[in-house]
Amino acid sequence: MFDLVILGSGSAAFAAAIKAGDHGAKTAMIERSTLGGTCVNVGCVPSKNLLRAGELRYYDSHREFPGIRPGRTTLEFNRIIEQKNRIVTGLRKEKYSDVLKSLPSTKLFRGNARFVSKTRVKVDGINVDGRRFIVATGSSPGIPSIPGIESVGYLTNVEALSLRNKPTSMVVLGGRALGLEFAQMYSHMGTKVTLLQRSDRIIPEEEPEISEALRQYLENEGIEIKTGVQVKRAYQTQGEKVVVANARGREFEARADELLLATGRDPNTDLLGLETVPVGLRNDGAVRVNREMHTTAPHVWAAGDVIGEPMLETIAAKEGATAAENALLGTHRKIDFLPVPRAVFTSPQVASVGLTEKQAHEHGYECTCRTIPMSKVPKAIVIRDMRGLVKMVADASTGRILGVHILAENAADIIQEAVLAVKHKLTIDDIIDTVHVFPTMTESIKLAATSFRKDIDQLSCCAE
Repeated sequence: MFDLVILGSGSAAFAAAIKAGDHGAKTAMIERSTLGGTCVNVGCVPSKNLLRAGELRYYDSHREFPGIRPGRTTLEFNRIIEQKNRIVTGLRKEKYSDVLKSLPSTKLFRGNARFVSKTRVKVDGINVDGRRFIVATGSSPGIPSIPGIESVGYLTNVEALSLRNKPTSMVVLGGRALGLEFAQMYSHMGTKVTLLQRSDRIIPEEEPEISEALRQYLENEGIEIKTGVQVKRAYQTQGEKVVVANARGREFEARADELLLATGRDPNTDLLGLETVPVGLRNDGAVRVNREMHTTAPHVWAAGDVIGEPMLETIAAKEGATAAENALLGTHRKIDFLPVPRAVFTSPQVASVGLTEKQAHEHGYECTCRTIPMSKVPKAIVIRDMRGLVKMVADASTGRILGVHILAENAADIIQEAVLAVKHKLTIDDIIDTVHVFPTMTESIKLAATSFRKDIDQLSCCAE
């Protein structure tokens, strides 16, 4: 009998196992596929590696800097994929296989797990009994219901990260983080990309100013973007994938060598036998949990993508650790999702934390906002990359920072100061009073805060 049985081996599962190991709990981990889950194998790690490769190739030839003549960088696609595979293999070993070996109280079972009673899961014929359970089985690419799609050789993020040859053209369905990253990745490598998005703008959860600006940057690089799209059907002819769609009352066809589906992810809850426990599910198939990661069953917790959005590796780890602690120690730690940052690793990057202006109003705040273009940031001027903006959302009465939204080079790094501000309920004056290094892109946060109090055009570079 195990103290804790963890279904899955991704970020949430490993964080739970490590936390269980800290408390000496006898733990079972069950994995049906590749150790490490989505992020290291077919998510963050390989995609950011290939994004970087594409950036090096594209901007060497397209970014103007007086006195430097743009080069003609060549890209050997097979070698790019090979080096990506080596990185993935290395990190899987170092951060997952080796870590598991360092947890003597954790035993790995390989196979398909299914609850056969409230306290037992069967793993391909082997019984694994536990006192408490954590469901951390992750998610899989969602396949939209499009007539004809099953007869079309489409790609998901899994296949798109391991193609043998670089496509000449690609249609991407989906204009959120995954779709945008893959669209720009392949565009930078020389593929002609058309992106189709159902909503009226790309990354619709972000501030409208960011959506509009990023769309302009991507279109300037040659990506064709269509929004407000209703896909009617798909078919394949002579090796070409064709999407028939409607946008604003006009029907059109998008044709390409490859079709990438980036329309969301589905929680992996099928075939687990959760009804046996029973563990309640939401309408979208995600496991229903409270802020303590507790399911509807008294002895079962859940964490990671399997509980739905936000599907991010870092919050999955926090959820996993929280679930394990609450399960084993009987504590009631809760997760505050407000200061959880998110990022889209396009170039320029998008990074956000906290509430948008619309959300602040919906939460009942009387909010005030300031938006500054990156052209006001000295470091952006110095490095000749003034793309983007920073928008800060604050409580009008207290000055408390409710949200920060960035479109800029290295936005995913810049956002960390804003994360602390939202987490610790700092005010715009707290940021103004903090000394920043000059020149840095992070000064954009201070300039955004300062713009609530002064006209930043009337300040010297390092004015208090």
